[in-house]
Amino acid sequence: MTVGLPSTETTWWRRLLGGAEIRPRAARQWIRSAAAAQGPPTVFLVLRRMRVPLIVLISIFAISVLGLTLVPGQVVEGRPTRMGFFDAFYFMSYTATTIGYGEIPYTFSGAQRLWVTASIYLTVIGWAYAIGSLLTLVQDRAFRQALALQRFTRTVARLREPFLLIAGYGQTGQLLGRSFDTLGRRFVVIDTNSERVDALDIDPYHADVPGLVGDARNPQTLEHAGLGHPYCEGVLALTDDDEVNLAVTMSAALMRPELTVLARTVSPSIEHRMEAFGSPTVVNPFDRYGDHLRIALRTPAVHQLMLWLESGPGAELPPRGEPPAVGRWVLCGYGRFGKELTHDLRAENLEVTVIDTADDGPPDPSVVVGDGSEPGVMAGADLEHAVGFVAGTDNDTTNLSLIAAARRINPDLFVSSRQNRPETAPLYAAMEVDSLLVPADLVAREVYAQLSTPLLWRFLREVPALGDDWAERMIERLLNHCGERLQALSPTTLDRSSAPALVPWLEAGPVPLGDLLRSPVDRERRLDLVALLVLRGSDATLGPGDDFRLEAGDRILFAGQPRDERTLIDTLRIDYVSEYVLTGRAVPAGWLWRRLTRTPESDRVPVD
Repeated sequence: MTVGLPSTETTWWRRLLGGAEIRPRAARQWIRSAAAAQGPPTVFLVLRRMRVPLIVLISIFAISVLGLTLVPGQVVEGRPTRMGFFDAFYFMSYTATTIGYGEIPYTFSGAQRLWVTASIYLTVIGWAYAIGSLLTLVQDRAFRQALALQRFTRTVARLREPFLLIAGYGQTGQLLGRSFDTLGRRFVVIDTNSERVDALDIDPYHADVPGLVGDARNPQTLEHAGLGHPYCEGVLALTDDDEVNLAVTMSAALMRPELTVLARTVSPSIEHRMEAFGSPTVVNPFDRYGDHLRIALRTPAVHQLMLWLESGPGAELPPRGEPPAVGRWVLCGYGRFGKELTHDLRAENLEVTVIDTADDGPPDPSVVVGDGSEPGVMAGADLEHAVGFVAGTDNDTTNLSLIAAARRINPDLFVSSRQNRPETAPLYAAMEVDSLLVPADLVAREVYAQLSTPLLWRFLREVPALGDDWAERMIERLLNHCGERLQALSPTTLDRSSAPALVPWLEAGPVPLGDLLRSPVDRERRLDLVALLVLRGSDATLGPGDDFRLEAGDRILFAGQPRDERTLIDTLRIDYVSEYVLTGRAVPAGWLWRRLTRTPESDRVPVD
């Protein structure tokens, strides 16, 4: 069963992704073009592979029918009978298919029986040849791919709701797929790994997920996956190959420039090339991790709050990491990740000693050349007097051994590491690393934060400027109303579409936020909801208090208990509920009861 979003959610989703209104005529045109593009190849492949077997079978059938019409039959009234073409065709049809109704229209002569005997063996040979060729065709890899492509294109063509096109269904794609499915969002997958695509059929998604085994660098593959479909509202380039992600970004920008594109890369040069095509959102996990570490160095509580909100509903409050803000760090593995992190640490005025196996540049006292796992190299890095250690190679076994060796020398080190494969997660957990980079998780969290709730992304961008004291108070408020696990995040717009009962009150004058969060059953009880952000035009207010005065058109991001979010919807949409919540007057629900009780309309704010 497909889980759909309310109309208001669909509206902000379209506004976020920048898609134009979907035109039914455009949808039908794309569907017809897709069907036309996929129909002939499969038919032509069947005809080409089955051409000779069909010619042989038809020839045997035709010769057998013709022979029956020419061979003389029984003598009736002094003349030999001859079978007509229709009777001969009918007889060969049920004889060649082994049904066998008997000899018609007269008992056969010896010559006819001899001819039929030869025809039976010939048709058996012909059928065996044709069926064997058909089974070979069914097992042929090219035919199965053509059939799968045709079925996939038809499935995508039948989509009648907005969907995302995900290129790359690795760890990041799977995490995002489950998150979007929870939101009721549809998506289409392209991946070169057939096992990942086959897993879509057994994953517990609410709706069927179309998947195609193909190369996303090919623009035609993207077109088959629905890039030109009017319901396609965004493209996610999440493969582990930066060149493929660049090709997807380029194709989307040239073929559908109005679409939102989010791409993953670990190469700064590829990132610059991506940004040359339109305005895609590029996520570099190495760069983002360095930004997060800098925030944790300056404001640990802000980093804790951001990490909690990025993790999505159901996430537990993460422990507050407190990396040392003074002292010297030692970093092993000076690749792309190491260079990004070294730059960020030095930007915070921290001294960094790098251990690297390569010695390509001029002599540098901050670089120790050698294998970090060797005791002599570790001694040269002076780990005993360091405060932080980073294991940043692209090999998990090497990183884990480096961490163990570093802790033997200095047990008090703050340890940061890079996890490359999901299978090693239990080992890193057992090692109790202080700060861990899992690129797939980081990219998935950031993309989810941008696409799931636009107001959350605005909140995350502005919260670092508010400082640790503010973040600690916000965490305390969330704990009081949500508990240790983050509850649902709910965006609300105070307009006539989403809040028809509240807008007349707002037009009469500002309404305190605390009054809106009263219970419709007992207005003395406050709902377990926390306003994370109020967006008024382009101005954002983070963590507004209960005395904040709301106006019509405000957009609010709430965090809190799902039951109270549903209760708030009643306040926004039902006039007598909003009147009780805001004024304390209990107004009858029905018009008739209002007339009978003579509720003075002059004392009430008119509700359209």
